[in-house]
Amino acid sequence: MLLTYFQGVMLGMAMILPIGPQNALVLSQGMRRQFPVMVASLCAISDAILISFGVFGGGALLSQSPILLQVVTWGGVLFLAWYGWGAFREAFKTGENVFSLDAQTSNTRYRIMLTVLAVTWLNPHVYLDTVVVLGSLGEQFGDLRLWFVIGCVTASIVWFFSLALLSAWLAPWLQKSNAQRAINLVVGIVMWVIAFQLARHALSSLFG
Repeated sequence: MLLTYFQGVMLGMAMILPIGPQNALVLSQGMRRQFPVMVASLCAISDAILISFGVFGGGALLSQSPILLQVVTWGGVLFLAWYGWGAFREAFKTGENVFSLDAQTSNTRYRIMLTVLAVTWLNPHVYLDTVVVLGSLGEQFGDLRLWFVIGCVTASIVWFFSLALLSAWLAPWLQKSNAQRAINLVVGIVMWVIAFQLARHALSSLFG
């Protein structure tokens, strides 16, 4: 039982640690100190839903739905390209401290919630990692699948809250314009690279 739980923790960490849209957004919102706990909570809850869905039978269903995967993929490409463009615009903006703790922001709680949900649920990599990969691995544990899911969800909770709270704590040291520019450039590059990879994979699936 405990062995299955810790296997879930390790595999969950392995899937979540690479830089992706979720991590970039959590880091960005944490440094802005704009509802970092809410952002981390939404990401962790979404992962819990997706992992549970995959382990308890959804992985096979999704892997057998190429049309659904195509729809999700192109929706993710468009959203990531748009979000990346916004990050690049912020990176080259002059005369404004976009991460300033005192700066006025037009981002409302509702808008941030929608952005987090879009970055999570419109990213096909999330489905491949949580539903297909973790789902197929979790099914092998039989009656202990629940403990595997709990382990994976634990990894998500620890990672997202650590990233959000640490970035919020380091925010006062990240107020220099060069640091802001570098962070936005990294976020923009990550979004565009993933969008390009998704588009290439979708086209190869259609015409390969």
